[in-house]
Amino acid sequence: MKIAITSKGNTVDSPVDPRFGRAAGFMVCDIDTGECAYKDNAQNLSASQGAGIQSAKNVADSGVSAIVTGHCGPKAFSALKAAGIKIYTGAEGTVAENIEKFKAGSVKEIDNADVEGHWS
Repeated sequence: MKIAITSKGNTVDSPVDPRFGRAAGFMVCDIDTGECAYKDNAQNLSASQGAGIQSAKNVADSGVSAIVTGHCGPKAFSALKAAGIKIYTGAEGTVAENIEKFKAGSVKEIDNADVEGHWS
């Protein structure tokens, strides 16, 4: 199973980015094989609008089944759900720590956006 984790850097030791739409990037990880690759999201960092939707497309194009992030706004939430991607929030610490939390089932899946749109 492939998951994406919002990340401030390009390694599993990087801190999680608490934002989804304006995350620096995503670590796309196969939790069965342990392989991870960084997917840059720089084009959405300073977008005036639509960052969440474009980031959702970026993640969906990676073929992931789930996203682990700090928070997820309403437009991103809708776009991710439409793509069939499960959303887990409350991520803190490093990407590697959150991979382990996901495997252990200790991350929280949400059924609604947990922040208003346009927050930083």
